[in-house]
Amino acid sequence: MISVIIPTFNEEKYLEPTLKALRNQSYAKKFEIIVADGGGTDRTVRIARKYADKVIVTGRGISKGRNAGALVSKGDMLVFIDADTVPYGNALKELESAMRHRGVVGATCPIMPMSSIAADWLQALALKTITKLSLTTKRPVIPGICIACRRDAFERIGGFDESINVNEDADFVMRLRRFGKIGFAEYTFVLTSTRRIQKWGRAKSMMKWIKINLKHAIFNEKTSIREYRPCM
Repeated sequence: MISVIIPTFNEEKYLEPTLKALRNQSYAKKFEIIVADGGGTDRTVRIARKYADKVIVTGRGISKGRNAGALVSKGDMLVFIDADTVPYGNALKELESAMRHRGVVGATCPIMPMSSIAADWLQALALKTITKLSLTTKRPVIPGICIACRRDAFERIGGFDESINVNEDADFVMRLRRFGKIGFAEYTFVLTSTRRIQKWGRAKSMMKWIKINLKHAIFNEKTSIREYRPCM
């Protein structure tokens, strides 16, 4: 069984397409959808209750939401997807397929932009190349936009580190990598919002991403929330 966990905070503009896409997956086996809301003030929870199997309210924080969702989940495979990210129809099927290989404890897939701008797609293709190359190292680069893992591995590493405000996904995957390989579901994708690019600009967004990941990969340094303020 797969448990899909979506952390949210004031995501009423983005959440419904994500949930609809999950409800229309081609995956034939049983799966559940869990929304872990950070206590926002908009219609996020009301929208979530229309589609999700479980909706819980947690304290604010993406790691806290993911961990809380995992705690109430039943699946032996956990899939963490951001609220502004729409999975293609075969995403769960392909992620499960990537996890079947021996020694694989986690997986991800190509992440494409909800945009018709060529530069956004070129940037996404560059990220895909970096991600695939990094999977052979001990410090894989996988955005938290879409991460799958085995429940036993998740529990073994203690889930996401709730003390980290930024780059918690890189920390999680690096710890996960110690216990096995990270697979790549080549034949599917997710579409994600480009709202940070729209807010900061393409060059600034890319420079922030490169700086944060280099600090983590080379020096194992944490990034402060002041350096990277998530767009809500």
